[in-house]
Amino acid sequence: MSGALEVLQQRGFLKQCTDQPALEKMLESEKVTLYCGFDPTGPSLHAGHLIPLFAMAHLARAGHRPIALIGGGTARIGDPSGKTEMRKMLTIEQIQENARSVTRQVQHFLGSQNAEAVVVDNAEWLAELNYIEFLRDIGRHFSVNRMLTFETYRMRMETGLSFIEFNYQLLQAFDFLNLYRTKGCTLQVGGDDQWGNIVAGADLIRRVEGGEAHGLTFPLVTRADGKKMGKTEKGALFLDPAMISPYDFFQYWRNVPDADVEKFLLLYTFLPVEQIKELGQLKDREVNRAKELLAYELTTLIHGRDEAEKARDAARSAFETGAAGDNSAIPAAELDSSELDGGITAAELFSRTGLCASKSEARRLIEQGGASVNGRKIETVDDLVDGSWLEEEELLLRAGKKRYYRVVVRR
Repeated sequence: MSGALEVLQQRGFLKQCTDQPALEKMLESEKVTLYCGFDPTGPSLHAGHLIPLFAMAHLARAGHRPIALIGGGTARIGDPSGKTEMRKMLTIEQIQENARSVTRQVQHFLGSQNAEAVVVDNAEWLAELNYIEFLRDIGRHFSVNRMLTFETYRMRMETGLSFIEFNYQLLQAFDFLNLYRTKGCTLQVGGDDQWGNIVAGADLIRRVEGGEAHGLTFPLVTRADGKKMGKTEKGALFLDPAMISPYDFFQYWRNVPDADVEKFLLLYTFLPVEQIKELGQLKDREVNRAKELLAYELTTLIHGRDEAEKARDAARSAFETGAAGDNSAIPAAELDSSELDGGITAAELFSRTGLCASKSEARRLIEQGGASVNGRKIETVDDLVDGSWLEEEELLLRAGKKRYYRVVVRR
């Protein structure tokens, strides 16, 4: 159980801690029960959730006991952290369905690392709370003045903070208190936007139970090129293959900026630090080896080795040999051969794929010289793609240098 905090710090996970010397001593002297919360506000986790999942796995590897708290209760309110406006309210049925999906993803990831994780849903104790008793027993320990000093609430005061969201910190703090009482949980971890909520929970445990509890936050990861982390052309980088294909997932990590490779290998893989430091020294074209390894390791963790190998082989085929080779892992759509008889405009063709969200976006891509089909550059938006463009009954569309999409012609 020794060195857990050192591992997190060495790999870039440590941002803030309530009392680092005390937490380090606790982690080295006992088996600590810790928890991290995941609100099921959508049907899938996304790239932003990978940081706490990896951190939980590292702590489990060091001999500690992680709890994954699924926020089936808190999701009914919505966490204002990091948001400029109130979240969309979901139905109970939607939240429960999302909770089942998120639970499967958490169990799959931690299970792949042999991390025995307890999964709980805070709807079990929050849904039936008596509000008057909750205010009397829990609410009296909170200072509104202090709550407003935390960045989450201070930022939202400028755009409007609803009363229902103002309760969120009390509920999350109560989660920590409940897990302290029922599971012996003494550590909460989460993204740095959760700092105020985590501190409030540790403080509540001290006030109500006279107990010692700690909080630890991870940095909110950014990209060196200024793009939002985990953001793709299709939206958030989800872990569900029905929302983002394993190939697109692989490609996102394969195409990260050179400056981010070492940092991302430390955060998003379990490769030894020494090996990562060596990979971090690669320059120019050689750095692509490190990028491919990052993409392969992470895709294997999320989608399995078979999907990772298919995505890697498809990417190599597309980038190194054009349309030749096995491109089966590249996202694809079907097109009836009759549409090619008279030809289909390039703008129309690209707008039907995941490469462009609309015809106007397709036109911009073509006008900027970034579109090609089976290696032939599209010159104008009115270029007609017909049967003569086919290679083995397929059209391999490329947007820019790194994004591909297959159109399979149906006879």
